Amino acid sequence: MKSKSLSSVFKSLIATFQKYSVTIFIVVLTSGLAIAVLMLNSTLQKASDTTGYTPTLDPSTFDQVTIDRVKQLHTSDENPKTSTPPTGRTNPFAE
Repeated sequence: MKSKSLSSVFKSLIATFQKYSVTIFIVVLTSGLAIAVLMLNSTLQKASDTTGYTPTLDPSTFDQVTIDRVKQLHTSDENPKTSTPPTGRTNPFAE
């Protein structure tokens, strides 16, 4: 039985790697992207799981401050209040 030297084994291994380097790169890249997508999908599924969660706030109730703020809103048909710029400055939007 003929024993091969260690350097000849490494040379053949390096030659094989050089021959298939593009294929190995594509396989590693695709595998990495697939693993990343699966991990992201798993994280998103866990984040959207709301079983056993009871909200602490009752969304059907408003406090008086919120009601007053909503009543102060105006529609787009109403003219906004005119504001005056500070002294020494001109309003670039005035006609």
